[in-house]
Amino acid sequence: MNFELKSVSLAQAAEWEVDALLVLCADEVLAASRHAQDPVSVWVQSAIAAKDLEEGTGKLLQAYGLPGVTARRLVFARAGDGSAAQSRKAMLAAMASLKGAKVKSLGVYAGSLGVASVNALVQAVAEGSYAYTATKSVPQPRLIRRVDLGVTDAGVVRSGFELGCATVRGTELAKEWANRPANHATPKLLAEAAQQLAKKPHLSCEVLGPSEVEKLGMGAFLAVAQGSDQPLRFIVLKYQGASKSVAPVVLVGKGITFDTGGISIKPAAEMDEMKFDMGGAASVLGTFAALAECRPALNVVGLIPSCENMPSGRAVKPGDVVTSMSGQTIEVLNTDAEGRLILCDALTYAQRFEPRALVDIATLTGACVIALGGVRAGLFSNQDELAQQLQEAGNAALDLCWRLPLDDDYAEGLKSNFADMGNVGGRQAGVVTAAKFLQKFVQPEQAWAHLDIAGVAWKSGAAKGATGRPVGLLLQYLVDEAARIAAELPARVETTAKPVKAVKAKAGRAAKAPKAAKKG
Repeated sequence: MNFELKSVSLAQAAEWEVDALLVLCADEVLAASRHAQDPVSVWVQSAIAAKDLEEGTGKLLQAYGLPGVTARRLVFARAGDGSAAQSRKAMLAAMASLKGAKVKSLGVYAGSLGVASVNALVQAVAEGSYAYTATKSVPQPRLIRRVDLGVTDAGVVRSGFELGCATVRGTELAKEWANRPANHATPKLLAEAAQQLAKKPHLSCEVLGPSEVEKLGMGAFLAVAQGSDQPLRFIVLKYQGASKSVAPVVLVGKGITFDTGGISIKPAAEMDEMKFDMGGAASVLGTFAALAECRPALNVVGLIPSCENMPSGRAVKPGDVVTSMSGQTIEVLNTDAEGRLILCDALTYAQRFEPRALVDIATLTGACVIALGGVRAGLFSNQDELAQQLQEAGNAALDLCWRLPLDDDYAEGLKSNFADMGNVGGRQAGVVTAAKFLQKFVQPEQAWAHLDIAGVAWKSGAAKGATGRPVGLLLQYLVDEAARIAAELPARVETTAKPVKAVKAKAGRAAKAPKAAKKG
């Protein structure tokens, strides 16, 4: 899907040769346009006078073959106060009204909506038209191939447009891999996707297998993987957009490509959704895809420990004690608390890069779903500044998170009589004790944050599917971090990345489905 940003008036947009034209208008602008004479404004004002256009964000007025408008279909959507959140709501409503329509070319007129709103609109168009196709015998991909986005002044909102297009590219890659069934998204195939991604400018990739991981002493990671016939992979992605002297941000994504719970096996109901347990890994892949598009001036390392958690004669057992890469021993009290076991070794590995910030992302606990539902991800951090930066990035990206406590008293439940710690701390405050476990593998002086995305990484029911979150939050944070680096070291930072052209941006091209993986 190609996006193109244009400076036009509403009258000019009405002349676009597109299959459908969506017009979004904030209430304040709508009130001020009473005397406009273009065909769309006259039509809308007559509907308001007849009380045929309801008040409220996302309320629609639709027409087919309106005189003076070239597009067959016309949809007018009220955008409330014009904020990013309300613009997104309006656009999703407008896109839903086109469901089933044969629209290959789409025009969107946003008038004088701001930078953040334009960013949100681009993402909402993609979200409203996304279609999973990878493993269907008769794929039905999105029909929309071209989107013309019209605004009063393209120069003013170009940065939001660019960021929106990059976010779409990353979010849709994350969705694609999280949505694939486990036999089409094994650790090996995930590693191949990372290697393919690394062909883009400024990216590189290294993949470690079982023998390399064993040499590193990643006993916790190996313990989780040993029950599966699918060999583990440890994926190391790098994006270099600044001088090598600039310390990187390190992102660590949980990559459990299927989670049965191991010997502590899960109930059968909805176990199919455990293909989404690599949502953290998918978000790291998506973030790197987005970085390749918008090319901010900073360095980023992405670490993805990936394996399956399966029950077998080789599987780790409740009560087993394993030795992590850090040298700390862990009593595996519950094999279904496996994500923290693979993450702890990755966090230890991450510190060799001496990161300016270390952020892990994981579908870690059902307790986070109970605490925050599907609205906000859980955020933990040992540093107030980093926590604030991530929360502000989430607010700006409409990819929300909420900070939860890390009091030392919560770690009491992790004590073990037979190892340095247990891997679970009981039912109470499970989302916090999981974070406290991870904190044991991070140096106290290291700025670290943990995002528990168990509630936001996918939807269940009729809308079952991956959301691509928190790619938006992570990308916004990294773009903001690049600005902070530039402010800190204006004379020392050597940018290797080049700005991308914003006039045309491609987003949402689904990858081809690989063949189902063979065992071994």
